[in-house]
Amino acid sequence: MDQLVASKPNGSLIQPTAAAEAFYCEVLQHMADSEIPFLVSGTYALASYTGIDRPTKDVDVFAKAGDALRLLAYFRDHGFDTVVVDERWLARVTRGELFVDIIYNMPTSSTHVTDEWFENAPTAELFGAKVHLVPPTEFIWSKIFVQDHHRYDGADVAHMILKCHRHIDWRRLLSRMELYWEVLLIAVMNFRFVYPSERDAIPDWLLDELLERLRNQAAVEPPGKKVCRGRIFSPRDYAIDVDEWGFSEAVGNLEEQYGTE
Repeated sequence: MDQLVASKPNGSLIQPTAAAEAFYCEVLQHMADSEIPFLVSGTYALASYTGIDRPTKDVDVFAKAGDALRLLAYFRDHGFDTVVVDERWLARVTRGELFVDIIYNMPTSSTHVTDEWFENAPTAELFGAKVHLVPPTEFIWSKIFVQDHHRYDGADVAHMILKCHRHIDWRRLLSRMELYWEVLLIAVMNFRFVYPSERDAIPDWLLDELLERLRNQAAVEPPGKKVCRGRIFSPRDYAIDVDEWGFSEAVGNLEEQYGTE
């Protein structure tokens, strides 16, 4: 793949308050000075990759779980407030109502940050700090499961494919999505529908592979147990399926659900 160089967001819509900008600048500069590996994602990464600017209430960074703890300790030592919002995936550096999210896992799909996320991560300048961005492959992987009633990131995935398809490691993405290949097929078909003139952005081999799996699946008997995988997308939207309609969780304690020999 060609080397990817991220552009600088033009700031036409991303307009944090002066206090927020000062906070983000301070936090990101401290992160850079700490030499603890992290990657910027979210709205600012999307803007760097695609030029799409939009308002945002925070800055998202990704780090490995162990490095997230190191970052929290580093910021506490430097006088910042920190909080573990959810032990499974999210911590924050805070000042009043301002915060920077430190994400180390996607809680519903176990998409955790590994050393591979940092391979070939492009650099960008954000609030005066030189940072690395989540690479396009991992950016899509982290966004593809966000399909909640209150938040749907399908457009972000489609825009990243449109602007960065030459820099996506499609084989690695398929490997990451092996258990959830249907979700990848949904994203691919959504892109083809949204951009019919850009269908060549999706490799032929990938579409062939996914459609072959779909054909093979059609020849297999459906599961004998009622299973709802919707909670991987949104635990709250699909709570009724498990709580009232008799569906089993797609993840969790399989011993409790299915028993042991």
